[in-house]
Amino acid sequence: MLKLLLLLHLLTAIFAIGPLVHAVTTASRGLRQADASALTASARMAKIYSIASVLVVIFGFGLMSQKRRGKELGSFGDTWIWLSVLLWVVAVAVTFVVIVPTLERAADTVRTGGSSSETGGSSIETNLKAQTARVAASGGVVGIIFAVIVVLMVYRPGS
Repeated sequence: MLKLLLLLHLLTAIFAIGPLVHAVTTASRGLRQADASALTASARMAKIYSIASVLVVIFGFGLMSQKRRGKELGSFGDTWIWLSVLLWVVAVAVTFVVIVPTLERAADTVRTGGSSSETGGSSIETNLKAQTARVAASGGVVGIIFAVIVVLMVYRPGS
């Protein structure tokens, strides 16, 4: 059971967290190009992979309760585990609270605004630049958080 849970934990980390980090760190490209369909797709991917990342946590909890050489692999009281869970919550929250809504608003702005003079093309451009900065910074933070989680999983400080 240990090897099966480890396999599932790693596979879901690779196939859920990897695409999530990719989606949020490259979403600003759609903003720079003012591509509404790319923005919508990025927001949708960020939502889907954030939800799928719950599986990584579930398999991780199952994995930590397994025994190896008569000893549990970990407990929630271990610093590297509770800190990883906390960081995961922060990363998913940033994705759902900052990145996804910003991408959705930007897609609406691009679809409805364009660069017509009656909508104030320069204010739309300024708005898109601000949204690009917000998404790029937030996506970078999410990427760094998941990198820190990997470091915690590998080095297991405090154990």
